[in-house]
Amino acid sequence: MKRIINLIFLILFPVLLWAQSAGTTAFPFLSQTMSARVAALGGNMAAIYDNDITLAYANPSLIDRQMSNQIAFSYVNYFSGINLGMAQYAHSFSRFGNFIASVQFMDYGKFDYATVNGTRTGKFGASDYVLRLGWGRVLNPKLSIGASGSIIYSYYETYKSAGISVDVAGTYKNSSGWVISIVAANIGTQLKGYVPGRFAPLPFNLQLAVTKRLQHAPFRLMLLLNHLEKRKISYYNTFNPPGGVDPLTGKPVAVAPSTTFVDDLMRHVVLGGEILLGKNIVLRAGYNYRRRKELSVNQRKGLVGFSYGFGIKISKFQINFAHSTYHLAGAPNYFTLITSLDKFR
Repeated sequence: MKRIINLIFLILFPVLLWAQSAGTTAFPFLSQTMSARVAALGGNMAAIYDNDITLAYANPSLIDRQMSNQIAFSYVNYFSGINLGMAQYAHSFSRFGNFIASVQFMDYGKFDYATVNGTRTGKFGASDYVLRLGWGRVLNPKLSIGASGSIIYSYYETYKSAGISVDVAGTYKNSSGWVISIVAANIGTQLKGYVPGRFAPLPFNLQLAVTKRLQHAPFRLMLLLNHLEKRKISYYNTFNPPGGVDPLTGKPVAVAPSTTFVDDLMRHVVLGGEILLGKNIVLRAGYNYRRRKELSVNQRKGLVGFSYGFGIKISKFQINFAHSTYHLAGAPNYFTLITSLDKFR
């Protein structure tokens, strides 16, 4: 128990130093999900202890020796020609521990330079990059810890920025199928702002994830809580008020305080689950309440906030796919390929 208390303190201590108030943040792409498996579950972090290298990107306490020599490639077909990608490699050293190196990019495509008359004079680009090194250590059969450090670089036309960040995490697991992880993500700062002398905080996120693998049924259930450092993460949209608009008066409909409390609480919650169809096929689905509330339209909500996907093992490869509905205008597709170099020896 003493170790658990010390572990929690170790993770939460940086929160007291780095937690930022709500507002505009730098490098918001750091909150973007890269793993197809995590995207299918509806969030951007998970507490699943089954040697999946892509889960360790957002939760370094999952890094262990079993991942050594795994490689993974992820690709996201985002909106309007925006593309995301990530490559990862894991290796364990007898003296230094277990490590994962990864590189991530987000490319926004090409844009046209034009004069005030509309004459095109050239093109420019915009991209974000992250170089990350993660470390994990198993303290005992039930406890593991991890941390990762990132170097961030971003450029939009002639505007450039650089920064550093650290993630710290801890995971508890037991023989009955419970896994609990706490992660303090994006603890860091801008080293160079897009505009000289102007800096913004990073998108800090204190997360708690709980998963349970049922013992007598092929199901794994997940609960993810985001932004535990903030009580209220919602905002009031004057064009789409929570209670809708009265068609006679044109004024927003009042919402009961109890309803507001439940809404504020649920915006922290992401629900997900997996159906394990044998050893080689997994079906996944997730529900992100906050995404549905903020990105859906009252007149036609559709499947905004829902996600689904699958994982399949073929020979030496594991292939994961996810489809996540962000808006009626479109839904990104996620692809991840995982293998181990040891399987080719």
